Amino acid sequence: MKGSNAKPHIGIFGRRNNGKSSLINSLTGQEVAIVSDVPGTTTDPVKKSIEIPGIGPVVMIDTAGMDDFGELGEKRAGKTRDTIKKIDLAIIVLTSNQFGTPEEQLLTELKRWDVPWIVIHNKSDLAPMEKGLTDQLPETGGGNVVEYSSVDPSNKEQVIGLIRKHIPETAYMKKSLVGDLISQGDLVLLITPIDDEAPEGRLILPQVQAIRDILDNDAIAVVAKEREIDTLLKRLQPRPALAICDSQVFLKADASVPPEIPLTSFSMVLARYKGDFDNYLRGTSALSALKNGDKVLILESCTHHVSCDDIGRVKIPRWLTQFSGVDLSFEVVSGLDSIPGKITDYSIVIQCGGCMITRKQLINRLRPAIEAGIPVTNYGMAIAYMQGIYDRAIAPFLHKDQTQTNYL
Repeated sequence: MKGSNAKPHIGIFGRRNNGKSSLINSLTGQEVAIVSDVPGTTTDPVKKSIEIPGIGPVVMIDTAGMDDFGELGEKRAGKTRDTIKKIDLAIIVLTSNQFGTPEEQLLTELKRWDVPWIVIHNKSDLAPMEKGLTDQLPETGGGNVVEYSSVDPSNKEQVIGLIRKHIPETAYMKKSLVGDLISQGDLVLLITPIDDEAPEGRLILPQVQAIRDILDNDAIAVVAKEREIDTLLKRLQPRPALAICDSQVFLKADASVPPEIPLTSFSMVLARYKGDFDNYLRGTSALSALKNGDKVLILESCTHHVSCDDIGRVKIPRWLTQFSGVDLSFEVVSGLDSIPGKITDYSIVIQCGGCMITRKQLINRLRPAIEAGIPVTNYGMAIAYMQGIYDRAIAPFLHKDQTQTNYL
């Protein structure tokens, strides 16, 4: 059920004809990328999922040469640069001991987006790595540089070990969704409406993830539709330690679930799990400060069939227009597509839960707005705020020494 985009992403970068495609084929053990002596053979990023012991499934991305030129070459190089914002680790491929402007520019971008890197001197069977190369990489101390040959990959395990060493644990060591909110044997009530947006014959990914996380924490998940909750709660024993609902039925859940039972939403759980929760808390109240003519950016992190009552494209704009009482314009961007115009054109950014992307991708997606001082919030938090139950919905996540007034 886990989308491939939610796996850790590793990007392979280097000049044209440095053997990036050969390297990814060597590491994956498959002919994933086209290999040719003609520079510029790789035009678009090529993805392949592999299993790395100690990490699990990862997505390897083969990119176009970062030294490409000309109008078309610049477009290819632009796609390569865009990849940096979506990865958890970069592999820089060098050959013939060449390290210069393209590599320095790449390192600048990696630093900007807080992406760690390792360096592979490829084609060592043709030109062995010289000691002077590591001297040009003072920040590495030689600790993340390795010599390699895709023709004779005898030290493939050394490369894999280097990947394991330098990829952030946060990219693959998953914390619990609700483990710190519940105890062994607790009952957790999940309120899951089945409407036009629900996928045929299955639950949405956040609901599935919540059920698994509850079971992993030796607790009990009880799943019901919103119209069954009143009857269920009259006979349900023991009382739930936590209730989680779909954001679209917040008002119904708030009315039905007794106040002594903590209540939140799947979207909020995800926001805390992989989003920028602190900035969401700070930014949500900006919904009350919107003025006539303000632009609102809504970020969906997946592509899906748009229904007539779509949450991001229809319901949130409608609710926010009614809540604010002013004339607003909305821009919806799906997947990881480029944001139209300048980020400063927008007065607030509303991000979905991000269940289909990595935490790194989500954080980098929001970074330009945060750096520019644009408030950011999350679908569930925005809906709860507009419906007047924000305090209750965030309460389960606040530390005992925090007060909600810090964020309102």
